[in-house]
Amino acid sequence: MKPTRRFSITLKALQHLGLRPLLLLAKYRLQLHSGFFRWRLPAGGDHLAVPVQPVLALPSQKQLLTVLGDQVQALLVQADEVVAGQVRLFGSQPRPLQLTLPNPLQHWTASESAWVHGEDIKFTWEPGRFGWAITLARAYYLSGDETYAQSFWDHTIQFLEANPPNLGPQWSSAQEVALRLMALLFAYQLCEPSPHTTPQRKTALARSLAAHAARIPPTLGYARAQNNNHLLTEAAGLYTAGVALSAHPHAGYWRALGWRWLNHALQNQISADGVYIQHSANYHRLMLQAALWSAAVAQNNGDSMPQLSLDRLAAATRWLLGLLDDAHGQVPNLGPNDGAYILPLTVFPFTDYRPVLQAASLAFLKSRPFPNGPADEMALWLGQALDTERPIFPPSHPQRLHGKESWAYLRTAHFSSRPGHADQLHLDLWWRGLNLAQDAGTFLYNAPPPWENSLAVAAVHNTLTVNHQDHMLRAGRFLWLDWAQAHITEQDHGPDGRLVRLAAQHNGYRRLGLTHHRQVSCTPDQHWIITDNLLPNRPINDHFTARLHWLLPDWHWELEGTTLRMQSPHGWVKLHIAAAPGVAHQVQLACAGERLHGSAPVAPTQGWVSPTYGVKLPALSFAVTMHAPLPLQFTSTWTLPQ
Repeated sequence: MKPTRRFSITLKALQHLGLRPLLLLAKYRLQLHSGFFRWRLPAGGDHLAVPVQPVLALPSQKQLLTVLGDQVQALLVQADEVVAGQVRLFGSQPRPLQLTLPNPLQHWTASESAWVHGEDIKFTWEPGRFGWAITLARAYYLSGDETYAQSFWDHTIQFLEANPPNLGPQWSSAQEVALRLMALLFAYQLCEPSPHTTPQRKTALARSLAAHAARIPPTLGYARAQNNNHLLTEAAGLYTAGVALSAHPHAGYWRALGWRWLNHALQNQISADGVYIQHSANYHRLMLQAALWSAAVAQNNGDSMPQLSLDRLAAATRWLLGLLDDAHGQVPNLGPNDGAYILPLTVFPFTDYRPVLQAASLAFLKSRPFPNGPADEMALWLGQALDTERPIFPPSHPQRLHGKESWAYLRTAHFSSRPGHADQLHLDLWWRGLNLAQDAGTFLYNAPPPWENSLAVAAVHNTLTVNHQDHMLRAGRFLWLDWAQAHITEQDHGPDGRLVRLAAQHNGYRRLGLTHHRQVSCTPDQHWIITDNLLPNRPINDHFTARLHWLLPDWHWELEGTTLRMQSPHGWVKLHIAAAPGVAHQVQLACAGERLHGSAPVAPTQGWVSPTYGVKLPALSFAVTMHAPLPLQFTSTWTLPQ
């Protein structure tokens, strides 16, 4: 018993540091190279062609046309792009739809690289998720134009022939396989009445779907070790396969295994107050979409989600609603953003969260936050009735402060799972639909230096850094150790009950003997005041270098001392930073990796914002640095036009 006990204690400590998944990954790769996972189902079972059953109860065309109104034309324009061989990866600009790879293709166990022909593998995977097929199928269902069904089948057969089961990078990730399986089933169900859906094509698709389902269980253990969206989506894919391929000899196993781990993920990855385990707004949306899809499939096939799963999903819906900016449906670009939008069942842009939140609110809160209209389309596809008239409560979030025409989000995380970004006490500020103080996002995971997930560091967030260090120890592209923990120390509410002052601190610089404390408040006359203090935890005589940073829109600017004025579409916005009296300070202004003011070097990653994966746009990077003994204080005052 002693060796086992020693191992369990060590494993617990390593898990707190974020190392457990790395240990399991090493074991997983060893098993791959030894051929451990090169198994097959009984003779031909993974390629067995069985009838493909519909997985969803489809809404009527009349319902869809009513909610879409004149936005039907926008859907057809999107579908016409795909017919022309163009696709918008990660909601960005059109690029050629590339579904083939040069031969020969190796078994997926040999496809471990994050690169495909010199490019980030995500640009190969994204077309293989078949989001474009969902667009074509929706256009066909609403228009009856056979061009869209023909395009779906032409592209699908091209993909299936060019990417045989278990060969090449399109099969190297079980998550990619699961997402493709769900998209294929949706598109097939809508295109099934078309004369282009021939018996031969049905058979080819059925065989491929069985191979997709068989690919997921061998690495489900790794997904369980990761305990993030991989487990959730792979479980959803398995459950869906078990429903759609009900005549397959392994359908019962797939269905039960998927259902078990789907609900395990929902109940263990979402906290009781609705926070998703990956600390990311976009992954939070992905989780809600996977849950909505699974709930719709379950509802149509006689399964009911456990109450605990539904409770966690209700809390998660409220949490994300609390971060929504009503003007354009955007949210802070919090945490890792890999551009994922797994079920594009809407004409709304990638950055608009209203379709998902409308569907999730109807499903899990039995309320509607937005009026009838195009935002209802996703809810209809995913089986939600639109007859509820009960409005949802106003947006509320424990870290959201409210002004007259503005609001702010203060990042105060207490981590129980691996952080994605070093962003403690980061502040997002929004005013009249404009993101004034913004999060840089992600840009790329896999790229030559300096762009290998480089926007995850504290220096590009709207927070303080000390001695040019992050407040956590970075140990890889996706791994942070020595987690900084934050907690709220004070809060005040206005007469309407909404939060108007919030104070918090984090312990990320405890190794230096100090604490970062931040207070945020909004005055009735549209002033936002942010006070940052670096406080000693013990007697310290040393000098420290403290840098306060703000990432701002790339607008016309004027700089005088530590006062920056920016010309917004609604008038001049002013940001003044008051440093500690009598302490020398340096002011730096940069944009797109270039210095605009100041003498300090500018990192090439400074002054950029990434709204979605693979896209970076210029932004103003405004920083004031002091070198002095503790305590140190900065006061930032935002003045917004009346």
